[in-house]
Amino acid sequence: MPTHETLEPPDTSPTDPVADKVDPADPLTAEQAHLAASRDALRRMRERTESLDAEGGNAVSTEYLRATLYHRARSLADDPSTPLFFGRLDYAPGSGPTEDLPGARTRAAHRGERFYIGRRHVTDAEGDPMVVDWRAGVSRPFYRATRTAPMGVQLRRRFGFHHADLTAYEDEHLTDRSETDAASSILETEIERPRVGPMRDIVATIQPEQDDIVRADLAGTVCVQGAPGTGKTAVGLHRAAFLLYAHRDQLRRQGVLVVGPNDSFLRYIGDVLPALGEIEARQSTLPELVGRVRIRAEEPADVATLKGDARLAEVLRRAVWSHLSAPAEGLLVPRGARRFRVPTYEVSEILGGIRDRGVRYGAGRAILPQRLAHAVLLRMEADGDSPDDRVQNSVARSRPVRAYADQVWPAVDPVRLVFRLLSEPAFLAEHTDGLLDEEEQALLAWPRPPRSAGSARWSLADAVLVDEVADLLERTPSLGHVVLDEAQDLSPMQLRAVGRRCSTGSATVLGDLAQATTPWATRAWDDALAHLGKPDGHVEELTKGFRVPADVIALAARLLPHIAPTLTAPSSVRRSRGDLEVVAAADPAGAVAATVDGVRAALDRPGSVGLIVADAQAGAVRAALDRGDVAYAQLGEEGDVEARLDVVPASLAKGLEFDHVVLAEPARIVAGEHDEVTGLRRLYVCLTRAVTSLRVVHAEPLPHQLTTLGEVRPVNGAAADRSPLID
Repeated sequence: MPTHETLEPPDTSPTDPVADKVDPADPLTAEQAHLAASRDALRRMRERTESLDAEGGNAVSTEYLRATLYHRARSLADDPSTPLFFGRLDYAPGSGPTEDLPGARTRAAHRGERFYIGRRHVTDAEGDPMVVDWRAGVSRPFYRATRTAPMGVQLRRRFGFHHADLTAYEDEHLTDRSETDAASSILETEIERPRVGPMRDIVATIQPEQDDIVRADLAGTVCVQGAPGTGKTAVGLHRAAFLLYAHRDQLRRQGVLVVGPNDSFLRYIGDVLPALGEIEARQSTLPELVGRVRIRAEEPADVATLKGDARLAEVLRRAVWSHLSAPAEGLLVPRGARRFRVPTYEVSEILGGIRDRGVRYGAGRAILPQRLAHAVLLRMEADGDSPDDRVQNSVARSRPVRAYADQVWPAVDPVRLVFRLLSEPAFLAEHTDGLLDEEEQALLAWPRPPRSAGSARWSLADAVLVDEVADLLERTPSLGHVVLDEAQDLSPMQLRAVGRRCSTGSATVLGDLAQATTPWATRAWDDALAHLGKPDGHVEELTKGFRVPADVIALAARLLPHIAPTLTAPSSVRRSRGDLEVVAAADPAGAVAATVDGVRAALDRPGSVGLIVADAQAGAVRAALDRGDVAYAQLGEEGDVEARLDVVPASLAKGLEFDHVVLAEPARIVAGEHDEVTGLRRLYVCLTRAVTSLRVVHAEPLPHQLTTLGEVRPVNGAAADRSPLID
């Protein structure tokens, strides 16, 4: 059995030097001393970095060195509220890690040694490790070692903290066959610890199946199908942190991008990578990524679905290359008293040769003047001249050649091209022939075209089309790695937009098909990976829920046969089944009162509180909270994740979690979507946001897919709704 000890938080500050007060017979005091010494060492590392002067050979080198030192100092920042380490590994004599550790002397020195596992690497004045980064190879046994496969580890110790004060430890003797496996109470406490504010890292609680994904090789794309509460978002972020650690030079040059569904979500996850010492990854939403036009409009679902169809990629390709025209006459270039002519048939061969190379439209347009100039030089040589490269460049830049190239290979503006497609039915019909029928063409075209591209009210689907055209003209720069969350909600064209940002890199794709709530959502991960340009991506499924209580996940799982029948039903590994309550009111007024009461009760408990409502109901609920003098923040506004209580429109709930959730009128959430299946998926999302307790309040009948077992409690004197619900 694991040994366990818990003490009250010590009176001394964790940064006070206590090494001289250590009692060897008191392990906890010794560990506290090591924590204090490690914080001092980290402070010295940061101060040493900040004291360095950046002087390069020139101004550019100096600025580069200054930026490097600035980022290094930021990565060494110490958050006093966060434990510096959370575990310890004691290797058995004669065994040790399988790879060299930065700062250690030799591999042989590891054998029988001890390593503290933490969020970043900390060394003493001699360069020996005091804390080992959780991403290092030597740290992996902390997550993977078992009694049957101890990986050379004799003892694994987990630490419990109160804020940043080390208060407990728990030991597992992996080589002691007399002990039996038992659940780690420290691990359970950390998993179930109340969540207040933004998402935290999970380095202390990563599970073996999560660790496999986190440490997957940079060269491969991984798609994580994760049920609610399985930590797929955290896994994706930790994989980004691991890759930045393992391939820092490469990814610093190429870049890492995290794409989230909305700004609220990005603010929620925004502290995870910095807490791990990684500040170089960029975060963005899809609208920001394709923001070549100002997005000001929303479209009907059928129009947006059609614009997201993969067939539009071919339509746009045809439209772009239609600007390339056959020459009506040859090229005539005067040089002094002579004139040189390139006939039309030869120009056509040049155009065909450039196209056959498979270049982008813009690249081909840049090549054409040089190819035409080369044809002129051949005629000059045949006439007895000896022109060199300078003459060819001069001819390529000459007015006749540039004017001729512009005529046969004209410039294309991506915004104006999409505007023309959507506003000119004849142009649209020409390039959709054989791809879209007449009904689809009519649906795609603007019913009342604006006067110009500048006055158009562009939608997100339009912006994605513009981005596609821009890539047809000039190759979109590729990043080293992209993390794409809530990928199930993206259309094929949107997936293409993200995929071209990592065309020469890799991706971590995160999502849950059961939470697909857009009309154009992904139905199969193989299709999504193909549109992303990563058909060889590997799909991993996470079904063990660490955050959602058992009763809550069991209730939500009743929807799976109706929304995603091919998925494995999720299960909760937590001992606590959570608090689940369903309250039926006699009328809407009673439901509003019960909702406010539920919020007040949740606020009396520790942790964050989310009030999830149908989008159309948010205004009325806010008014009720105002009348009840309950402070709240509206999710979607600045600072929303800092509030104790968030009012959460159902459309923004995805990806978030709260310790306590009050969910109002499930039937309205379902009715707020364009069809029942999508509405049930939205409800599935909302039901699974709770970490500790869920209270469902309703006056309208519950969706019949939920009412199978149990009993519902009445409020405000209302007659009980006896339709069974809860096991």
